[in-house]
Amino acid sequence: MGNYRLLKILMIPLIVFLFSCGSIRKISSGKTLTNRDIKTNEISNNIDNISIKETVEVEKKFLINDQKVINYIKKYSETAKVEMRKYGIPVSITIAQGVLESGIGEGRLAKLGNNHFGIKCHKKWKGKRMYHDDDRRGECFRVYKDPGLSYRDHSIFLKTRSRYDFLFDLKKTNYKAWARGLKKAGYATDPKYPDKLISLIERYRLDRFDKSILKIIDLNNEIFHKVKKGDTLYSISKKYNVSIEKIVDYNNIQGTKISLGQILKIP
Repeated sequence: MGNYRLLKILMIPLIVFLFSCGSIRKISSGKTLTNRDIKTNEISNNIDNISIKETVEVEKKFLINDQKVINYIKKYSETAKVEMRKYGIPVSITIAQGVLESGIGEGRLAKLGNNHFGIKCHKKWKGKRMYHDDDRRGECFRVYKDPGLSYRDHSIFLKTRSRYDFLFDLKKTNYKAWARGLKKAGYATDPKYPDKLISLIERYRLDRFDKSILKIIDLNNEIFHKVKKGDTLYSISKKYNVSIEKIVDYNNIQGTKISLGQILKIP
C-alpha cells in the first residue's frame, strides 16, 4: 500500500508540470482553475481508484496465501517435530524450507513427487525420479511415496553430508545462523534464501516449536552425537563420560563398528 502512496506523491508534481501552460477557467466561488488543476485532480482521483482496487486484490491474494501457509504448518509441524527430536534440525528451519521449496505444498515437485525440499537425485539415489526445470532444464528430482518420507530424507540429507556438519554445532534456537548456514553450504543458489527463511520463521513464529522440543529433550536428558571422522566408541565414551557398553546397548550396535554420519543416542 505504501508503494501506491509513493506513486501518487511522485506523479502529481509531474502532472502539474505537464499541464503548467493550461488555460484558466473560473468557478462560481470566484476561484480560478487552470486546465492544469482540472487534469491534476482527474488523474489524482484515477490514481486513488486504481490504488484501492489493486490494493484490495493484493490483500485478498495475500490473505489466501497466508491461510495456506498456516494450513501447511498445521499439517506438517508434527512431522518436523519428530525430525528435530531424531536428527536435531530445528523445526522452524524444516517447516520454513518446506513452505518455500514446495510452494506451500502446491508446487509441481510436491504435488507429483511428494518432494517438499527440492532434493535432486544425485548419484546414490536408487528410488523413483521425475524431471523438472530448475537451475538447468530437465533436472532429476527424487520422488517419494508420501511427504513424510520427503521430510525424513531431508533430515538424512543434511545429517550425512559433510558440508552441513557445521550447522549442528549451532544453537538449535539460532534459526538465523541456520538459515544463513544453509545458503553458505550450497543448499540454494538464491542470494535471498536466508532472508526468505527468516521472514517465514518470524512471521509465523515457527521458532516456538524449537523451544517446545528443546524443553522435552532437556526433560528426557536426550543427547545425540553424529559420528565424525576419527570418532571411535572409546573416544565418544570419554567425551560424554559414559561406558562403551551403555552406548552399544542404548543404540543396539552389533559389535563395536560405527559408521561416519551415524547418529548415536547418549545414555
